[in-house]
Amino acid sequence: MEELRAFTEVFGAIKQNYVEPVEDKKLINEAINGMLSGLDPHSAYLDAEAFRELQVGTQGQFGGLGIEVGMEDGFVKVVSPIEDTPAFRAGIKPGDLIIRLDDTPVKGMALTEAVKRMRGKPNTQITLTISRKGEPAPIVVTLTRAVIRVQSVKSKMIEPGFAWVRVSQFQEATTENLVRHIDTLYKQGQLKGLVLDLRNDPGGLLYGAVAISAAFLPSRVLVVSTDGRNEDAKRKYFATPEDYLRSAGRDDVLKGLPASAKSVPMVVLVNAGSASASEIVAGALQDHKRATVIGTQTFGKGSVQTIMPLGNATAIKLTTARYYTPSGRSIQAKGVTPDIIVEEPGGSAQIARVREQDLQRHLRDADEAEKKGVAPPVKPDVTPVPAAVPGEAKPPAKPLELGSKEDFQLNQAIAFLKGEPVKGQPAKAVADAKPATKPAK
Repeated sequence: MEELRAFTEVFGAIKQNYVEPVEDKKLINEAINGMLSGLDPHSAYLDAEAFRELQVGTQGQFGGLGIEVGMEDGFVKVVSPIEDTPAFRAGIKPGDLIIRLDDTPVKGMALTEAVKRMRGKPNTQITLTISRKGEPAPIVVTLTRAVIRVQSVKSKMIEPGFAWVRVSQFQEATTENLVRHIDTLYKQGQLKGLVLDLRNDPGGLLYGAVAISAAFLPSRVLVVSTDGRNEDAKRKYFATPEDYLRSAGRDDVLKGLPASAKSVPMVVLVNAGSASASEIVAGALQDHKRATVIGTQTFGKGSVQTIMPLGNATAIKLTTARYYTPSGRSIQAKGVTPDIIVEEPGGSAQIARVREQDLQRHLRDADEAEKKGVAPPVKPDVTPVPAAVPGEAKPPAKPLELGSKEDFQLNQAIAFLKGEPVKGQPAKAVADAKPATKPAK
């Protein structure tokens, strides 16, 4: 009651004494937004426009720049650029700190407001000022908004018998697209090895992650489990149509997969941009020893957000559970550790990567929370943010095209599948690891 009384007093003080009149609706909305944003980096209040865009985004089409973002210390941080979008082509990188949108400073701006400003009508422009670790001057880039049609699955035959399949996001049509791509690859000849590329995949729909895992695992094995305060949050998801089909009565698209897709030697490629649903897939295939995970430590987002409509065209996105891999591992604030570490070209790229553990108010691992009992002190972001100085800014470098001949990590994955040495790794680590072909009993 004391807290509610304090809230009422503050509300009344603002209404009576603020320098300008403020509508009740605005104050209530800001209060709701503050309650949610103060919990963790992924809970949020979605106004009518944000809720509508979220629903459209899961269908793979929306207007904007093409970046997955989060909030850190009052600034917008890039989690991952989406491939084949204006942001990706301009060289925006995971870990970039967006400090200005056009002429407006981002400091103190709500994440929903920042996202709203970055999205907009196609063919309109916006200028981002970016602070990047290791760069002495800010980077200023002008982007032209576009209709973002995310092609969530790509594939190609790297060489005879060895294929590459990339999942860039988990959307409603991702499973169907994966089946189509794998079927096309098998029509080119029997596969000797398959690379599932989940690098820079920010995640998406939970049931999509279960479906992609089920594509390569035996029927009815455990894919992921969730645990929260309510009974609805305590669930186990298995490689069965009941758990990966969105609704009853829909056709099981995985029936169309070639049978050998469940036994072909596999590598899963991950990096610090692999988050949430992509970590579920990597963890499931790793725990069942179905695939060898190669790359670098993943993002570490091991929590589940539930969208709860409020009945007035708005909604809240609330963290309701942690998820666990089949062996019971929580990856929250930890991530999936690859079986073989293969750094990105240059080595220093990982230093600038932002991970879940770097975000303020991040949800702790369940074991850590139980042992300590209290929240650890929040470490402030001490990254220096240089002011935008005219004439000193430079355009970002073009990103590496994943799946190209210059893709070092992919080349090492193919070498591993062929039984060749993996460059840059301790001999023991490579010798002990063998291409996984069958799940553990």
